[in-house]
Amino acid sequence: MPAPRRTAAPPTRRRQPTQERAQRTIEAIFEATAQIVEADGDAALTTNKVAQRAGFSIGTLYQYFPSKEAILLAMIQRERRRVMDRLQAMMQASVAQRRPVQEVLAELVHLLVESFGSGPRSRRAMIRLAWRLDHHDDITQALREASERNTLALIALQDPSLRAPDPALMFVATRAVMGVIRSASLEDSPLLGTPAFEAELVRMVWGLLRLDPAPAPGRAAG
Repeated sequence: MPAPRRTAAPPTRRRQPTQERAQRTIEAIFEATAQIVEADGDAALTTNKVAQRAGFSIGTLYQYFPSKEAILLAMIQRERRRVMDRLQAMMQASVAQRRPVQEVLAELVHLLVESFGSGPRSRRAMIRLAWRLDHHDDITQALREASERNTLALIALQDPSLRAPDPALMFVATRAVMGVIRSASLEDSPLLGTPAFEAELVRMVWGLLRLDPAPAPGRAAG
C-alpha cells in the first residue's frame, strides 16, 4: 500500500514587526525626512533618499509608507495631535488653577507659535512644508476641535471680564491667530518666536474676548 502523500506545508507568513520595533522604524523615517528637507529642500525629497538616510531598504520603507506624501502627511497628523493634546492639558490645568485669562492667553499663543511657526531652521522648514501640503479639510477639522475645546475652557474659567464665547467669536479668534502664524511661517518671518510677535497676538485675542460695554460698530440700519 503506497505511503500517504504529504501535503506541502503552507508558506510561512512574514513575521510582523513588534510594535516597539515598528515605532523605532517610523521615527527613523521621520527623522531622515526632516533632515533631507532641512538640507536640500522638499523638492529633493524622494523615498529612495529617505530609505538611504534612515539606513533601511526601500522595501522596508514601503512596508510603512507607500509614498513620500504619505510620510509627510503622517508627520503632520502626528504633530497636530501632539499639539492638541498639549493644548488640552494646558487648558484643563488653567481651569483647575483658576489662572488669570490674560496669562492663559499668553501661554496659549506661545504654544501655538512654537508648534506651528518657530523653532530651529530644520523645524521651520518642516512647518512651512506642512502648511503648503496640509489638506484643507484636515486643518479645518483641527481648527474646529481647538475652537470647541477653548470655548469650554473659557466658560469654565468664569471670568466676568469676558464676553460669552459664542461660535462667531471663537471662529474669528481661532482663524485670526492661526492665519497670522501661517502667514509668518510661510514667509519665514524673523518675527516668529519673538516676544513682540506673541504680545501682539495676545493683544489681538484679548481685544476680541474682553467684555466691552460699548456696542460694537456695524452697519447702520437702512
